[in-house]
Amino acid sequence: MMVYIDDFNAPFGRMRMCHMIADTTDELLQMCDKIGVARKWIQYPNTTKEHFDICLSKKQLAIKFGAKEVGFRELSNIIQNREQSHTLIATPTDFGCIVEGGGK
Repeated sequence: MMVYIDDFNAPFGRMRMCHMIADTTDELLQMCDKIGVARKWIQYPNTTKEHFDICLSKKQLAIKFGAKEVGFRELSNIIQNREQSHTLIATPTDFGCIVEGGGK
């Protein structure tokens, strides 16, 4: 099992953002806890597109804790493979948080 961080570099205010996904919701939430990202910022929860948008300083922390850096296309391929196999990686009760806004 693995957590993945892409090389996306999107501007958001004064920050630059990338995407963080994982093979399982549990892994994703464990990593967000380790790097100090609030669980409520999860995007597309309980779907194959489940992820967090994180700033580059958090990206470096995630890599330090074992996340694998991949290209944006490779990350997109991981998500596309989930969609093709209809693989959901969580159930709503797995989050342990209240999701605000329901994603992007």
